[in-house]
Amino acid sequence: MSFFKKIFSSEKKETLDKGLEKSKSSFFGKLSKAVAGKSKVDDEVLDNLEEVLVSSDVGVNTTLKIIERIEARVAKDKYLGTDELNTILREEIASLLSETNIGEETEFTIPKEKKPYVIMVVGVNGVGKTTTIGKLAHQFKKQGLKVVLGAADTFRAAAIDQLQVWADRVDVPIVKQNMGSDPASVAFDTLQSAVTQDADVVIVDTAGRLHNKVNLMNELTKVKRVMQKVVEDTPNDVLLVLDGSTGQNAFEQAKQFTAATEVTSLAVTKLDGTAKGGVVIGISDQFKIPVKYIGVGEGIDDLQVFNKFEFVDSFFK
Repeated sequence: MSFFKKIFSSEKKETLDKGLEKSKSSFFGKLSKAVAGKSKVDDEVLDNLEEVLVSSDVGVNTTLKIIERIEARVAKDKYLGTDELNTILREEIASLLSETNIGEETEFTIPKEKKPYVIMVVGVNGVGKTTTIGKLAHQFKKQGLKVVLGAADTFRAAAIDQLQVWADRVDVPIVKQNMGSDPASVAFDTLQSAVTQDADVVIVDTAGRLHNKVNLMNELTKVKRVMQKVVEDTPNDVLLVLDGSTGQNAFEQAKQFTAATEVTSLAVTKLDGTAKGGVVIGISDQFKIPVKYIGVGEGIDDLQVFNKFEFVDSFFK
C-alpha cells in the first residue's frame, strides 16, 4: 500500500524496531502456531487469529474489526493462503488506523501561534509520567524552545523530587512548592513564571492517583480553571500517560481518565520491555484520541513521536 513508501529516519526506525522486538517476537510466535499445518485462511485460522490478537492486547473491539475485514477479503478472494496472512494483517491494521488522521506526525512540534503552549500531563503513578515529561522537555529544548516545568503532583514528595531531577538533567526551570500544597496553586505559579520568562512551552505534572473519579475530576477541573486565569484557553493539550506493559489495564486507565477530564492526546510508555505492543493499536483505534508519543527505550532520546505508518511497518517487518 502506498503509505508504506514513506521514508523513515533510519536512526529513529532502528530504535523503534528494537523497541518492538519483544512484542513482534511474541505476536509472530503465536501467529505461526495459529496457522500451523494450514495452507488456507479458513474459519479455524480466523478463530485462532482472533485469539492471537486478543492475547496480544489489541483489545476485543479492535480485534473484531480486524477479523471482519479479513473475513470480507476471504469472501471476495475465495482463496487466501496462510502465507499471505502477515501482509493482509499489516494492510488491514494500517487501513484501520488510517481512517482517522491521528498518528501522522514525525517530529516534536507545537503550534507557533500558541505561546506559551501549555501541556497538562495526567496519569497514575508508575506509568512513566515524570520520565515522559523530562524527555519531552529535552526534545523541545533541543529545538531551541524555552521550557518551564510545573510540579503540581503534590501528593507525593517523590513526584516533586523526580521532576526536579529531570529539570536539572535537561537544564530547564521548574516551579514547585512543598508536598501537600494545592496543585492548582502550583499550576498558577508555573504559568505566571512562564509568562514572565517568555517561555514557549509549559509542561505541568498533575495528580498521580486514581483515588476516585469525582475527586480526580474536581482536582483537574480546578487546575485548568486556575491556569486559565493566567493564560486563556489553557491547557492546550491534556496528555494522558499510559504504561504499555500493563496491557488491558492501560485501556482501563484510559477509560477512567477520559471520563474524569477531556484528554486530548496519549503517550504509551515502556513498549521496549514488554510483549504487549499491540495495545497501541487498540488504544489508538478505540479512543479516537491521538497516540502522540511512545516510549521505546530508557535513553533520553527514546521517547518518539508516534507515527502509525512507522509503527505498523516495524511491527510487521
